[in-house]
Amino acid sequence: CAHARSGQIGCRNCLDNCPTGALTSDGDHIKIDTALCGGCGNCSALCPTGAISYAYPQRYDLIKRAQTMLANYANAGGSAARLLLHDETHGAPLIAAMARFGRGLPANMLPLSLYSVFQLGHDAFAALIAGGATHICVLVPPDKRDDLPALQNQIELTTAFLDGLGITGPRLHIINEHDPQKAEEQLHGLGDVAPLNASLFDPVGSKRDVARGALAKLHQNAPAPSELISLPKGAPYGAITIDAKACTLCLSCVGACPVGALADHAERPQVAFIESACVQCGLCRVTCPENAITLQPRYNFSTAALSEQILHFEEPFNCIECGKPFGAKSSVDKVVEKLKDHPMFAKGDQIKLIQMCDQCRIVVQANANDDPFGGGARPRIRTTDDYVEAEARTKAKTKAGVKDPDDFLN
Repeated sequence: CAHARSGQIGCRNCLDNCPTGALTSDGDHIKIDTALCGGCGNCSALCPTGAISYAYPQRYDLIKRAQTMLANYANAGGSAARLLLHDETHGAPLIAAMARFGRGLPANMLPLSLYSVFQLGHDAFAALIAGGATHICVLVPPDKRDDLPALQNQIELTTAFLDGLGITGPRLHIINEHDPQKAEEQLHGLGDVAPLNASLFDPVGSKRDVARGALAKLHQNAPAPSELISLPKGAPYGAITIDAKACTLCLSCVGACPVGALADHAERPQVAFIESACVQCGLCRVTCPENAITLQPRYNFSTAALSEQILHFEEPFNCIECGKPFGAKSSVDKVVEKLKDHPMFAKGDQIKLIQMCDQCRIVVQANANDDPFGGGARPRIRTTDDYVEAEARTKAKTKAGVKDPDDFLN
């Protein structure tokens, strides 16, 4: 879950689109009230990581079932297959009314029943287009307007992928009608589009694994494939840019990243990035104290997206005592420049403490004569010899008639 880290809010997709208010923030994660949840699947469709997923049907079962329908239709001699995704309560009676009182479905329209059509995300749409569907129509109950924005968002995202690959459309359609005659007219009025070569694949793994597999198939069969596609704001894929002048390499962004897209290095100050892992949750941006991070929604088909890329790197600063690197040179130099005239660092070599690692700094402070935590010098411990010597000295002075005011025995 990429909702929050350390009190900073990142992804809110499921919270902002739950029509029943069944989801609430629970610290860094999300809590689901099962008594309120209606099973619409909006949260599953919009979740960028797959942390929330639909259980019936599961992603694998849904896509595999649709792929089987498309493959059997093609093997039977069918062409230009179209999918009609609907629910049982609204879609099934509407389709039955079309068949009884109208022309019925087009000959190449394959209906697929679901409990809720709002569970469909871009991963499923991309997989079905790659599997040979020329059009995907979704029958939406008109009385569920609050559920519609999430579905529209996923259709717009999938359309952005298709447009970026030169796959002409539109190929994704929402039919929001109670009247079977109007719904029938829309289904029969779909224009012809150029079919793609069907590419079936095994939709195993996480949501992003399935989506990347489907998008790779689309890219493989696209008429005008592009290595880099710009995506709309809020898309769950993309890169980040770091303002090198503002970044101090504090690495707070690395600690906040929930998916491991950002990484540091054990021996030198740097921030590395794996684009394929980034979900554009924005936690790195809101956590950065210097506002040095900018999100860049896009999809990168090249192999570079799978490997680690260094976004920002600086020369390390070595401790002036032991020589161990412990920070970025520019940051240490900047702090020294700002504090060199401060009264706390004007005396002696206090300014050098900033140029030491954490261990050497403690050792030097502990051994310093002006240690604010150190006590005064301990007095010498008196022994029996001291008392014997003092008593002999006192007796000698008494015998001579001399009074010693400092004699502690008197």
